[in-house]
Amino acid sequence: MNWQSIWGERAHFVIFDAAYGDGATFQKTLHAWRNDPRRPARLHYIALANEALPGYRRIPQIEDAVTLDLLSAPLDSALEQLTARLDVIWLHDVHDAGTRFAHALGKLAAPGALLDAEGLTHAQVATLARAGFAWEPGGQRAVYASRRPQAEAAPPRARHAIVIGAGLAGAAACERLCVRGWKVTLIERHAQPAREASGNRAGITMPLLSKDDNLMTRLSRAAFLYAQAYWNRIDENSIDQARCGVLQLARDAAHAEVQRAIAASHPYPLDFAEWLEAPEATELLGAPAPDGAWLFRQGGWIKPASACGAMLTACGEALTRRFGAGTVTLEKRGADWCAIDAAGEVLAQAPVLVLANGTGAADVAQAAGLPLAAVRGQVTHLAEGAAPALPFVLCREAYLTPAVGGLHSLGASYDDDDDPALRQASQDQNLDKIRTMLGDPALGRDAPLLGRVGFRCVAPDRMPLVGALPDPEAAGRIERLRDVPRHQGVYGLLGYASRGLTWAPLAAELLAAQLNGEPLPLEADLVAALDPARFLLRERRRGEVG
Repeated sequence: MNWQSIWGERAHFVIFDAAYGDGATFQKTLHAWRNDPRRPARLHYIALANEALPGYRRIPQIEDAVTLDLLSAPLDSALEQLTARLDVIWLHDVHDAGTRFAHALGKLAAPGALLDAEGLTHAQVATLARAGFAWEPGGQRAVYASRRPQAEAAPPRARHAIVIGAGLAGAAACERLCVRGWKVTLIERHAQPAREASGNRAGITMPLLSKDDNLMTRLSRAAFLYAQAYWNRIDENSIDQARCGVLQLARDAAHAEVQRAIAASHPYPLDFAEWLEAPEATELLGAPAPDGAWLFRQGGWIKPASACGAMLTACGEALTRRFGAGTVTLEKRGADWCAIDAAGEVLAQAPVLVLANGTGAADVAQAAGLPLAAVRGQVTHLAEGAAPALPFVLCREAYLTPAVGGLHSLGASYDDDDDPALRQASQDQNLDKIRTMLGDPALGRDAPLLGRVGFRCVAPDRMPLVGALPDPEAAGRIERLRDVPRHQGVYGLLGYASRGLTWAPLAAELLAAQLNGEPLPLEADLVAALDPARFLLRERRRGEVG
């Protein structure tokens, strides 16, 4: 294929391949892109693949300007859930895919998109023609020439953003924007990053499972797999972490039955999730595990502050840091947002504002209406030797990490109060849960009160908020998410609860793709499930019904 005649002047070039196979076509395309001085700035390759796990999977590449999305789903449903503008479409080996996919391709194709096909049925060729593809003689190549009116492109805005908050959410946002050529000013009220909920000694990473493979499970799986590759790519040597595995014990016999049903209905790859019956789990734990356990071999622990540091370092000179800013006021001036400190100094000015400050977002007028709660979490620290030297993270109602810097972390409590001080009651609750899990009533007895208190930012559905923030004061009928009025230029990365290490990389990638006008890394229904406007939409719908 003569790529020089195809690239054109596009900043983002998007290819859809209906048969990824062994990846050889992707590698050839990548080679052509690397060696062409007239190449587009970013290459997006989206392909159907027979992956062991269902759903969309964005796989980080060596070059920041290349994205590879593998979609494990039937052709028609994969396209219906895709958010992208396709410049080249390869349809091969799809003769048994029916014709429903043609309508979805017509909606996704960019004006002038090239379609290359082989082995299509007459019905497929005809349906694609009705969807707007003009076939060349021979019926193997077509150009998208829809008669539908095309929406005018929005005028480009300066690629400069203010990010509020230097925890996991904010650091990931900075990194994902900076690699796309954005200039970012990061504002943090503390003198150092990761001083709030991201300040724990160790956080755990693991996926969630469910029998019906629900939204939370699908989101968790996509985020977990992306994060595993992302942490390696950022700089695994500068991140304090261990892929030691996570052993999640079943709570009781009834819970174990549910887990067996999950294992039976979803044959997960063993390196992703393996169900262990009682004898295997007991042998691995070295203590009774009468109800079995899940083993997540790719899970483990990470020190959040080290991850934040690695992400911010990766930003290079594109990032301006304003740490120790204290209380900041946000004010709209013309098309820009301004961050102003207590002395009246403008710390930053940009058209895009990203709130990634967790519970602190409640103090920002544009986020005050979001249903976010601050949930107290006390982590208990035990000296190395005061708990079993397990080679993996153990969890059930609580978690226990291997010793990190001479201290085990266990907990964390879920308390409905705002007490920032360590307290014995929370320590006792944490210890009681671990004692029950290990069958050791003496564990941590007479241990000093050591640990840390942080406040998680939690949404009612326990899922993150990623995207443009809604304006609840705007009038008008709201029937769908796209109808919800938004605060111009204000976005959120909020509500990570206890899963910041899992959510942060993919959530930031999603927001950066939205801001940069790129293909999105998640199915459309999952993007909608993360939209900050989902709560306002539900509220308005309930009001109309009532």
